[in-house]
Amino acid sequence: MSPAVSRAFGLNLPEYPWDAMAPYQRRASEHPGGAVNLSIGTPVDPTPQIVRDALTEAADAPGYPTTHGTADLREAVSEWFARRRGVPGLDPAAILPTVGSKELVAWLPLLLGLGEGDVVVRPVVAYPTYDMGAVFAGATAVAADSLDDLDEQTRARVRLVWVNSPGNPTGIVRSAESLAALVEQARGVGAVVASDECYAELGWGRWDPSGDGEPVPSILDPRVSGGSHESLLAVYSLSKQSNMAGYRAAFTAGDPAIIANLVNSRKHAGMIVPAPVQAAMAAALRDDTHVAAQKELYRARRDLLVPALESFGLTIEHSEAGLYLWASAGEDTWATVGRFAELGIVVGPGVFYGDAGAGFVRVALTGTDDDVRSAAQRLEAASQQ
Repeated sequence: MSPAVSRAFGLNLPEYPWDAMAPYQRRASEHPGGAVNLSIGTPVDPTPQIVRDALTEAADAPGYPTTHGTADLREAVSEWFARRRGVPGLDPAAILPTVGSKELVAWLPLLLGLGEGDVVVRPVVAYPTYDMGAVFAGATAVAADSLDDLDEQTRARVRLVWVNSPGNPTGIVRSAESLAALVEQARGVGAVVASDECYAELGWGRWDPSGDGEPVPSILDPRVSGGSHESLLAVYSLSKQSNMAGYRAAFTAGDPAIIANLVNSRKHAGMIVPAPVQAAMAAALRDDTHVAAQKELYRARRDLLVPALESFGLTIEHSEAGLYLWASAGEDTWATVGRFAELGIVVGPGVFYGDAGAGFVRVALTGTDDDVRSAAQRLEAASQQ
């Protein structure tokens, strides 16, 4: 066989980081009470009935769905932005459903035409798919929370800036003023700002409008955008707020010219959200009741885990919004992961989220009530020994 035929095919990508968790998962599974997995933010509660009913009603879908999304879905997204995110008057034409938000994060640099020599900026502590998106496009990923942190030569090459607020894994929320400053910087160098906002309905304390707080700001908020969505994209997912991770239901919205280009590219590639899923998304977006109920479930789990983690010697940092507690015991990340595994609890290593995550672990609120209660009891019992 010739070398051209026998060579290995495929991208030369790093190993998927979560594979390194296998020995800790095995250790946790040996606990007499069984393993409690709080490492990955996979929803465990039922998908709301209103969503399932809409999916069923739209199940007779023999024809191809539209890539741009149905008019009804895009109107529902526009209504939701006005009602929940402080973004009035969003043009439905400037909205695009996506097959979950992760695929958009991974493919956006390529679909924007980025390549060698271009720089993609992502948060210092961040979800690793931002880096992988740059890799797929042949661009360079750089970690920075402000363009002021870059040298002049690098700043001149920035073409895409990722914002993640509320942040995964840290739970950091950026204020409207902070986002506006970043938008001004990015526009100054001709870069697109893409804001991953999928935890925005899950704010705590200052960022909890159901209490005395304010809503988490969107990149499309007039206070941030200056009244123009030029060069801006908001990315959102229904996985967390509506337990629709299995539906792969998400969308992006913002700059009309960029959205039009993305629609065209995705038509060529066949990247289409199934029609029944689009109907289910519209139903979910128009119902705030199930979102509030789900948030209360997470609040109760959070209220159990926070004191339990602190009793076990961890300090919780940020964690102002979202489904995670970002915590440190002041030791090596893997030492902390190992101590949790001995209690039958699996947590996420902070080192998976960049060098700045060293020493931290991410603890998800997405266990069942029974699992979270068990984890809290184990942590509190261990702290008394």
